[in-house]
Amino acid sequence: MSGMYGPSDEAESVATIQAAIDAGINLLDTGDFYGMGHNEMLLARALADRRNEVLLSVKFGALRSPDGAFLGVDGRPQAVKNFAAYSLQRLRTDHIDIYRLARLDPNVPIEDTVGAIADLIRAGLVRFVGLSEVGAATIRRAHATHPICDLQIEYSLISRSVERKILPTLNELGIAVTAYGVLSRGLLSGSQVGGKGDFRAHFPRFSGPNYERNRSMLEALNDVAVTKGVTPSQIAIAWVLGRGENIVPVVGARTRTQLQEALGAIQVTLSSDESQRLEEIFDESKIAGARYGEAQMEMLDSER
Repeated sequence: MSGMYGPSDEAESVATIQAAIDAGINLLDTGDFYGMGHNEMLLARALADRRNEVLLSVKFGALRSPDGAFLGVDGRPQAVKNFAAYSLQRLRTDHIDIYRLARLDPNVPIEDTVGAIADLIRAGLVRFVGLSEVGAATIRRAHATHPICDLQIEYSLISRSVERKILPTLNELGIAVTAYGVLSRGLLSGSQVGGKGDFRAHFPRFSGPNYERNRSMLEALNDVAVTKGVTPSQIAIAWVLGRGENIVPVVGARTRTQLQEALGAIQVTLSSDESQRLEEIFDESKIAGARYGEAQMEMLDSER
């Protein structure tokens, strides 16, 4: 809703957020760098008299320039508290429910960053510590410093590398997952890259031959959807929902129409045979291109 997928309508965004709450959705995810604060202010507007109905999950630490470029990550304790102070003001709230560093800062021990969030918890400004896109070793170090609520990480039929080491570690430690990218940024729903401002144009999976190869697998997904009388998006979301009760899909609906389609996935149940067929169709070896560009992949502790 804030500058990542091209232009959006603010009134429709507010209406979508409120419709989600009306439908029983109670987890709203944002980042202080989404639209350089715009998304937090948008949420504040939508939650004017409904703050106590939701959990606010906020990512911080990504540094951006006025032209929107990403400049790196800052996980220093003093920066953590500075970011939080501004988020609390933009969100017009006295606390953040789940606070997490967007990407691991290679120059700051995770213990220091998590320790600063723990200070905010003791001050009553944050309720829980979350993590984002970190690997198993970092998860263990963070959890030893302060109990971790959940890890936010990309997980979908097309992005399943977390199954090797990260998910087993989370299950062992009793840490939940908020899974983003469940539609692979629209790839699984057949969404086309839009005009100016659509950051997907820079992603390998949406580029040239990679895009065509990845789209060729969608026919099989469509077949499963037709058989069950639902949409491909609902199948993709249902697959993630079926991976475990500790896994919560974060769905990036920008409109009420998209929201209603996503909510329909709750009623979809996949059999073990259907899930296995989907996993074979989208075998990791068949996916063309990484989930981020080379520079961004190098920033991901979760990929090490």
